[in-house]
Amino acid sequence: MASADIAEGNIVPTGSIRNIAIIAHVDHAFSHRADSVIDNGFITRVMDSNDLERERGITILSKCTSVNYRGNLINIVDTPGHADFGGEVERILSMVDGVALVVDATEGPMTQTRFVLGKALSRGLKPFVVLNKADRPTARPAQVESDLFDLFATLGATDEQVEYPLLYASAKQGWAQDTPPKVTAGSASTEVEPTNNDMTPLFDVILSHVEPPTHLDRSKPFSMLTVQIENDPYVGMLYLGRIHTGVLKVGDTVWAIDSEGNKVGDGKVKKIYGRKGLERVEKDVAGAGEIISVAGIKNGGVNMTLVHPDGWSEEGPKPLPSTPIDPPTISIFVHANDSPLAGQEGTKLTSQLIRDRIHKEAETNVALTVLPGPTSESLELRGRGVLHLGVLLETLRREGFELAVGPPKAVMIPDPGPDAPKGRMLEPIEEVTILVKEEYAGSVVQKLTMRKGEMISYDADEDGWVKVVMEVPARGLIGYMAGEFKNDVHGQGTINHIFKAYEPYRGAIDTGRNGALISMAAGEPSGYAIAPLQARGTMFIHPGGQVYPGMVIGESSKSQDLYVNPCVKKQLTNIRAAAADEKIVLSSPRIMTLEESLAYMGDDELVEITPKNIRLRKLVLDMKKRMAMTKGSKKNAG
Repeated sequence: MASADIAEGNIVPTGSIRNIAIIAHVDHAFSHRADSVIDNGFITRVMDSNDLERERGITILSKCTSVNYRGNLINIVDTPGHADFGGEVERILSMVDGVALVVDATEGPMTQTRFVLGKALSRGLKPFVVLNKADRPTARPAQVESDLFDLFATLGATDEQVEYPLLYASAKQGWAQDTPPKVTAGSASTEVEPTNNDMTPLFDVILSHVEPPTHLDRSKPFSMLTVQIENDPYVGMLYLGRIHTGVLKVGDTVWAIDSEGNKVGDGKVKKIYGRKGLERVEKDVAGAGEIISVAGIKNGGVNMTLVHPDGWSEEGPKPLPSTPIDPPTISIFVHANDSPLAGQEGTKLTSQLIRDRIHKEAETNVALTVLPGPTSESLELRGRGVLHLGVLLETLRREGFELAVGPPKAVMIPDPGPDAPKGRMLEPIEEVTILVKEEYAGSVVQKLTMRKGEMISYDADEDGWVKVVMEVPARGLIGYMAGEFKNDVHGQGTINHIFKAYEPYRGAIDTGRNGALISMAAGEPSGYAIAPLQARGTMFIHPGGQVYPGMVIGESSKSQDLYVNPCVKKQLTNIRAAAADEKIVLSSPRIMTLEESLAYMGDDELVEITPKNIRLRKLVLDMKKRMAMTKGSKKNAG
């Protein structure tokens, strides 16, 4: 079949389809080349396409793109690598028949790669490997190939999986080849000369190494497991998945059944979309093996099986096997910003606008649960972790919203056991897998043990890497994963977590945070005032900007809160000083990201989020009221 026929939306023969997932945890891309022979060129960094993904270097939103090559349809799906989005990994891998492992030819396999590659190998998927950035003089392909072999052996790959094809590529320059590029040392610098000038070998490997989905039967009635939901302003909800059996046509009646086999929704198919590049392409019909988006179904959801109601045996349609969605484990309260500086930077300020936007997000963000808050103006958001919720809040501030956010808490549930003591609460426990250099493992284990973690296993390999598995309360990970872990392992390690179970509450965790430096004044901070305050603790603010009473401007060096005035200006007189003015020396303040602020904040604090600033403040801004409340709580405790 010609590639033009595929693009026009006709049904694609099963033998002409290849579905692959990309595992890449550094910035890799396919290049755009005007003279490319493949589908009129390709586009740069197609996968990590939104601003947050580019800045953080992580995949947040898994995306599907398609390439037409020599009459074949190649669907390429990206995989998230961070555990807060890890529930999506197994669902994505259920749609594909092979994986492309993209590795930096200088740095070698990143430790994040192990998490997703391990999942792919355990599903029996056959990988092929691309050493990207092979055009750099610093590339060391021989060492990286050795590291890759060790990685596959560590992850328990089969003999067939270890026999992977290996390609050398430069996404930037737009070439791939099956032999290392020539390296020539010139008078000025070392140059790398490829023997190929396009991506043809890469696509040839995909066709030859990845099995087509010919095992999927198109003669049976239609069935498809939904993996993702998208929201389209024109056609409504779109359900993404790979057709498992049968053929789907526009106008067909389709039911949505849950994992128990109960019908939860239905509808007539309005639209069927395939992909061409990242663009959606309308189709009239699609068959088993194709990855499509379907519009027109009411009350569907992720992990639902879409089926044609007729043509099954007497038992009726059965749900397809699915990976359960991990329950949300972290909760925060969100309401409109009510600080003295509210409304100066944002354009979307009311609680109604915030409520509408978050409910819209919850329609497609399957790991997000939205509940009413303690007041009519607030909402409770529950998610998989601080990063998961932090990405949502960061998105909102970039859209012009102003918010106030309470401290993250673990989602607790009452013990449902018949013999459980009355009032006993259960908390979410995460199974945490840490891969780290051996010299840093002790510090990580110690800190997680202080957070009520329990070690399950400790395995060291010959290369000096250690794999530690621990069971840690979800609340114990809040403050640790936001930044402390990176410092403890000096950037050489990864931490992944998956939900294990709800277990009895393990007791209070002492994070050891000191008191706060709290502003007593409103106005512009001055270097003259901040300089002597540096002896009292770590500052969070620069001279300039704005502060207000009750705003946290630093961390005290002692356990008690300290009230300070950062706005004092030097008094000017007409009397000349005997000595020259002392030069003001200011240390760099500690500027925290949104996730770090959420993890750092105390129970009596809020994070104020605006399009231009992230400020930490006390819940009660008035100093006298706050001190009275503190005295009252001490009396009650006594």
